[in-house]
Amino acid sequence: MKADFIKYQAQTTPHPLGMEVKEALGSYIYDTNGKSYLDFVAGVSACSLGHRNPKVVQAIKDQLDSYMHVMVYGEYAQSPAVQLTKLLASHLPKPLESTYLVNSGTEAIDGAIKLARRATGRTEIIAAVDAYHGNSYGALSLMSNEERTAPFRPMIGDVSFIKFNCERYFDRITKKTAGVVLETIQGGAGFIEPSHNFLEKVKARCQEVGALLILDEIQPGMGRTGKLFGFEHYHVVPDILVTGKGLGGGMPIGAFTASRSLMSLLSDNPKLGHITTFGGHPVIAAAALATLKEITESDVMQAAIDKEKLIRNLLVHPLIKEIRGRGLMLAAFTSSAEITSEIILKCQDRGLILFWLLFENKAIRITPPLTISEDEIREGVAILLEVLDEIRTS
Repeated sequence: MKADFIKYQAQTTPHPLGMEVKEALGSYIYDTNGKSYLDFVAGVSACSLGHRNPKVVQAIKDQLDSYMHVMVYGEYAQSPAVQLTKLLASHLPKPLESTYLVNSGTEAIDGAIKLARRATGRTEIIAAVDAYHGNSYGALSLMSNEERTAPFRPMIGDVSFIKFNCERYFDRITKKTAGVVLETIQGGAGFIEPSHNFLEKVKARCQEVGALLILDEIQPGMGRTGKLFGFEHYHVVPDILVTGKGLGGGMPIGAFTASRSLMSLLSDNPKLGHITTFGGHPVIAAAALATLKEITESDVMQAAIDKEKLIRNLLVHPLIKEIRGRGLMLAAFTSSAEITSEIILKCQDRGLILFWLLFENKAIRITPPLTISEDEIREGVAILLEVLDEIRTS
């Protein structure tokens, strides 16, 4: 299978990890040789309730028995999508009440950009240095990294950048600005949290000049930080909220949410201001509905805080210089990219899945399923510490 994977399936890097997957269940992935791997990555924060969560699987099966795709998004009332958007609204502060369901986080970012420009009549979009919002042209245009954007230029126009957690750049947010797009917690840059009321101050500046604040919760959303949405930690409410990844419980989804008055602008002048064939797909929406119910009705959010403390208490080693992040969105830093890569690769050989971050090459991603047990955390950290000891003494 690996040979065919390399030959026929387009690759994202010259050297993919290439694990041949046979099965996944709970906190574990199993390869075709029967070897088990404890998953400390959760599909890059996507499998919020672990692999093949029974409630999510049952919701999918139940929906399959009724109907799958029947019409492009927005024309027919379909129960899973209606219930999902209603439940989302019940857990969001006003005026966030109307949700557009799409196929991925990157599409949701593009929709949010379009909505900000449509609502304000302005064109300028401001993003943060070292942000990552996806790889469609709209989302890629919000990336400051020249190495990643230069081969694909031209990007969409009128995009400027500010530094995360730096107020000196606020004068770049002006009456020409349609929207400011920020990750609530910067992911690819190293799981950097906002400090000194940064998000509150950005929102105030946006209100001052009539721009919209768009918060990207694709990674920190859905309970990963110990609250349903990361912005709840920082006393700010965005004008447009973008979600994805963990919302689907392992199925592909994205969404952007705003006030009803804002969102209605995409339905007229022009009609079909945003349109998608498979957005709000009933099977995907059923999986997301089951996921959101389980996250909000169980104790997994509070448990994420307790599990963060456990990881921080256990993962103490001379090669680990710092642990950033919140809840089960953590990054452990070493002193070099070489050490980090050696750790990740050796841990996979030992049956522990870790991963890299996009821009911060000294960071080890630790984003296990919210449902991971404390015993599984101890098991995984023990493997990690064993590898760290070997590297230190080699």
